[in-house]
Amino acid sequence: MKFFRQIFLAIKYFGLPIILTSATALTLTACNPANFKSAAAQMPQLVSAILSDPKTFNYPLSQESPNVFPLIYEGLTSENPITGKIEPSLAESWEISDDKLRFVFTLRKELKWSDGEPLTADDVIFTFKQIYLNEAIPADARDVLRIGESRALPKVRKIDTQRIEFTTPEPFAPFLGTLGLPILPAHTLEPFIKTKDQDGKPIFLSKWGVDTPPDQIIVNGPYKLERYDTSQRVVFRRNPYYWRKGPKGESQPYIERIVWQIVESTDTSLLQFRSGGLDTVGVSPDYFSLLKVQEEQGNFKIFNGGPATGTTFILFNLNKGKRDGKPLVDPVKSRWFNTVEFRQAVAYAIDRQTMINNTFRGLGKPQNSPISVQSPYYLSPEEGLKVYNYNIEKAKELLLKAGFKYNNNQLIDAQGNRIRFSLLTNAGNKIREAIGSQIKQDLSKIGIQVDFTPLAWNTYTDKLSNSLDWEVSMLGLTGGLEPNDGANVWSPEGGLHMFNQKPQAGQKPVQGWEVAPWEAEIARLYIQGARELDPAKRKEIYAETQKITQENLPFIYLVNALSMSAVRNRFEGIQYSALGGAFWNIHEIKITN
Repeated sequence: MKFFRQIFLAIKYFGLPIILTSATALTLTACNPANFKSAAAQMPQLVSAILSDPKTFNYPLSQESPNVFPLIYEGLTSENPITGKIEPSLAESWEISDDKLRFVFTLRKELKWSDGEPLTADDVIFTFKQIYLNEAIPADARDVLRIGESRALPKVRKIDTQRIEFTTPEPFAPFLGTLGLPILPAHTLEPFIKTKDQDGKPIFLSKWGVDTPPDQIIVNGPYKLERYDTSQRVVFRRNPYYWRKGPKGESQPYIERIVWQIVESTDTSLLQFRSGGLDTVGVSPDYFSLLKVQEEQGNFKIFNGGPATGTTFILFNLNKGKRDGKPLVDPVKSRWFNTVEFRQAVAYAIDRQTMINNTFRGLGKPQNSPISVQSPYYLSPEEGLKVYNYNIEKAKELLLKAGFKYNNNQLIDAQGNRIRFSLLTNAGNKIREAIGSQIKQDLSKIGIQVDFTPLAWNTYTDKLSNSLDWEVSMLGLTGGLEPNDGANVWSPEGGLHMFNQKPQAGQKPVQGWEVAPWEAEIARLYIQGARELDPAKRKEIYAETQKITQENLPFIYLVNALSMSAVRNRFEGIQYSALGGAFWNIHEIKITN
């Protein structure tokens, strides 16, 4: 799932925390693995390992990471992960009116789609009017475009073939960054929007799934899809119509192909890297010591970008609603989960320092905020942010205050119900599985029984975002510099307001859904923060949101690993950062041998 850029949230090109980046000089010639390996000498290419299959090739419908879109699409703007600045992408320039309400973007000349068709203002208008701003399309991107208390959307109009005007109802500080949303091809997708199925819904909602032939996916990014072999690999081919040029006018990107091997175990990825089959791998703390001593022998370098930008957390299902007359959460457990002292007690009972020492091998930092530590809007504990340092006695004190009791060291509620719940996460991620095992052990010390169950990724995300059938979960969100990128996490209507999820368009309704006052206040402050143009005042507003989240704990934040990747020395042009990873500038990276 994303901040998932937190939401559209583009951690660019393999910077996503659950992607293990990896590369080698292999060439794909057929589905047969032997044929795939035999062509290695013919064409150098970059191979990345991911934990699970992509779920869709339809960007507006995507809610998970890894996903293919950072490689195959670009927007009008992009965020430089080294400087944090918003830079031109498909748009070569823009002008902003004095009242900060009108933005005029000028597209680069002679932009083309991967099929050679021209990319013009018509594509931008189509993308925004018919997809992102279209209520019939359940796109998370719409949440980060909503402005003000009215949640109004910007207006967009075509000036001419190269220029587009956006107008906002009030000043909106994150607006330039939100226009990094991918631009999609009108000439291919518009018929799917206009044609309706038997239920009156656009057939777009069923198009560009993973069963679509890759050559039908029309793109504007540095790469296009070449093939997808289920449970084996996703292959990207250099887009010959990509707009960027090198310093001598040569076409970019330089690397001809990128392959994502689908490897369901991080241990397997590590073995492939150590055996020389892969040229880069994400370095988790449990692998660091092993790999560090092999740097010279293996001809690679471990890059360390400091704390990763994402977050890992557990969350309780606070949804009090019913579906088809049946409560989404057992009412007994829902009472526990919706008691703030219960959530705070759980936070105090989790030994994060032991987690850092053992699971993270000392290569992690406590995370106490939904906002990345790299962001200028992050509030540190030294600045007054509440933290939950390990304290068993404090945890028990809070539980007793809230009416819970102990019976032979087992925690029970006032009605005598044993406190027991299931904790879900995605299978195959060793770090999360280790964290879950420790949480199970930690909470047993305050009398809580945890049934820890890792699930296949697609099964897990279906529970979180569709069926809403879960009790407690652990997962992560990608992060970034701009807090408003988390708008659809903190808006009660948002597609990633997962701790109290309101069904999205096309999903079965929920009756009796409630929004707590503190939830509404966070949403109000996010609107206020986006409206404020003064950075110092924005920081004050987002500081207040962080104080509320840490008091009420919709997410119990855990530990943030250091952002590290091992890359073999034959890759030239790496500019590593926690925000962008090793290959955010994939268009200018070269293979030297």
